[in-house]
Amino acid sequence: MEKILVIDDEKPTLTMFRLMLSAYGHEVLTAENGQQGLDIFGRERPSIVLTDIKMPGMNGIEVLKQVKAIDPAAEVIVITGHGDMDLAIQALNLDATDFINKPIQRHLLEQALKRAQERRRMAGEQAADMVLQPTEAAAVITIQGSLTAASESRLQALYQEALALNQPRIVLHFQENASINGAGIALVTQLLLESQKQGRQVVVAELSENLRKVFDIVGLSKIVPVVDSLEKALA
Repeated sequence: MEKILVIDDEKPTLTMFRLMLSAYGHEVLTAENGQQGLDIFGRERPSIVLTDIKMPGMNGIEVLKQVKAIDPAAEVIVITGHGDMDLAIQALNLDATDFINKPIQRHLLEQALKRAQERRRMAGEQAADMVLQPTEAAAVITIQGSLTAASESRLQALYQEALALNQPRIVLHFQENASINGAGIALVTQLLLESQKQGRQVVVAELSENLRKVFDIVGLSKIVPVVDSLEKALA
């Protein structure tokens, strides 16, 4: 049974998470503030932490920093309001797994948990985070896990290989477990702008709902087509 810690200063929210996550078969730990949450995390070492981003005293950003300082492998999902996208992106820059908006939608919570679990599986298996898959219609770069500054050399190398194939287009195919931070956004932006200058067509496929929000906010959706399936990207 997987342990999940939920930190939120609103008791009804904690109750909702406890009921929902228990129904999924998780052992649910709860805390009403950031310091209490860190104390519980230190004792119990849950694999996944969900923390509200705005709380009295220690906020969710500070909780994220301290959890990662204790255990860099812990997966942290931040809970945000609809007007907190700047804080959500800040959290992604600090290696948060994902963010979910209040009011909580079940399918988005399920997706965030699945992404966290998949990231842990990949880390345990040391699975490749990117791979180039040539097809008749395009050179497809499949991206999973975290796209960060550490990904730069790998993605640059695969991108150059994709260009050398001289396919009609390059597809950046994001898997469901993919996440991105500020450095990853800057890297993708650089590649897209270089492709524009060279007249090479690039399509982004299968962004999660949250990644699509991030692409929209930083303006990437204006410089590259974003489609909801690999089939559409290859059509």
